[in-house]
This record gives sequence, C-alpha cells and structure tokens, in this order.
Amino acid sequence: MKNERVINAFEGFVVKFKELISEYEIDHNDYRELVNWLDRLGRAGEIPLFMDVFLETHALQEMYKNVKGTEPCLLGPYYIDDQKKIENPGVLPQRENEPGDVLYFSGTVRDTEGNPLANTKVDMWQADTNGEYSYFGEGIPEGNLRGVFYTDENGDFEIKTVVPGNYGVPTDGPSGEFLKWIDHHEFRPAHLHLLFQPSNGDRLITQVYFEGDEYLEDDVAQGVRGSLITKLEKHAGAEKGLDNDFYSSHLNFDLRLQDKPVFKKTIVNN
Repeated sequence: MKNERVINAFEGFVVKFKELISEYEIDHNDYRELVNWLDRLGRAGEIPLFMDVFLETHALQEMYKNVKGTEPCLLGPYYIDDQKKIENPGVLPQRENEPGDVLYFSGTVRDTEGNPLANTKVDMWQADTNGEYSYFGEGIPEGNLRGVFYTDENGDFEIKTVVPGNYGVPTDGPSGEFLKWIDHHEFRPAHLHLLFQPSNGDRLITQVYFEGDEYLEDDVAQGVRGSLITKLEKHAGAEKGLDNDFYSSHLNFDLRLQDKPVFKKTIVNN
C-alpha cells in the first residue's frame, strides 16, 4: 500500500545523501565499502546496537527540541517488557547479597505545570555493579535489577537498588570497527533507565546519570544531558539499619500531558 510519508522521507534522504557524496568527495569504492560494512553489520545482528549507540540520541534531540518536560534519553538495547511489579517504596529485584553499594533512588513525578502525578507507571532497569544486565550477562537471574511500580499520591517514589557500574558496548564486530575509525572508546557512564507511562500523556523514556563519572563528558552514545545528572550522597549505614554505608540520589521528572504525542503519525502504518 502506498505510503506518502515513506516516499517523502526517502526522497529527502536521497537529496541529503547526494549532498554528502559531493561534500566529502565519496567515490564508488567508498560506496561499495559502505555497502559491505552494512552487510557485515546486519549479519552480525548489530544494526539495533549501532542505531542505539550512534544515532538514537540525535533523533531524540531533534524530535523533542521544542517541547517542555524532562529530556528523553536512549531506550537502548537492554529493555525487557513485562517485569515484576514491586511496591513503592520498595526494592528492585536482586540477588541475595547483590554486589555493589546500596542506593536509594527517589524521584518526584509532575506534569510540566508542577502538579504531582499520582499512580504513574514507572518501569526501571539497570546494569549491576559490573556493568552487566540481566537477560544479557551470564549467570545473572532473569529480572535482576528490573521492576515496575507506581508513584504515590504525591507523585513520589523511592526504590532501593545498587549503584550501577559503567560498561563498554561490544567491540568485536562491525560496531567496534566503526569505533576504531572514529578513534573513540566504547564506554558509557553508569546510569539508571526509567520509562514513565502517565495515563493521559506522552510516555517518557529517560536515563539518570551521576556526578563525577569519568565518562560523562565523552559518553560513546552521547546520551548524557546535564538535566539528567544527579549527585550520589553518602550516608552512614546506621541511618537505614545497614551494616555498610549507602548512597542516595534524587531527581524530579516532568511529564507532558496531552492527547497526542509529539509526532502524530508514524512512518509505517501497523
């Protein structure tokens, strides 16, 4: 079935592609190298990885540059739907004696006018202290450090978890080749993933970063936003009845409430 948006988008792409060829003097050998590299990228199953790491952040910046609310950030390749529902305040599912420093992460969810949003669904997931995700790292139980909860009557939540570790994207395939070509390391700063789903507005996919991380300034995925950086506050364990010191951090989230998303249509009709 004919889709005018696909046609228009492709025609626009061709115009920009021709401009790129002219500006950077790309010859046919260069073009064939690109085709061969894209073939390897697909055969290695790395197309989602490459898009998430190198392009998603630019798409989000353009899509949301003129709207209010908390800045969106990368969904990334490690999201898994339909995770365990937990209480608020509560504990993110984890192994007994989960490695790492205990973290109490809290937030307040509001609309862009500052009104608290009660009973907002929040999906949270993260890497462990070694930078590995459940379902993707060996020996990690399914659902580890993943959970779904709802904000309270004031739009607040507090979740006990562990401070995540930073990690590197895979470098043994075509994406690793690309990193060598652009002379960039493969690491992302430590972060938490959050997906907010209000009952009457745009869902927000975002991440939370921490002051002092060595990769904040040159995140391989360029996902860091200054408004998404918070501070890890250290506390004596006795405050929470713990044997060891723990950390806390907090961030406010402002969601857009409206009857339609930022872009009303999708390129391909389902």
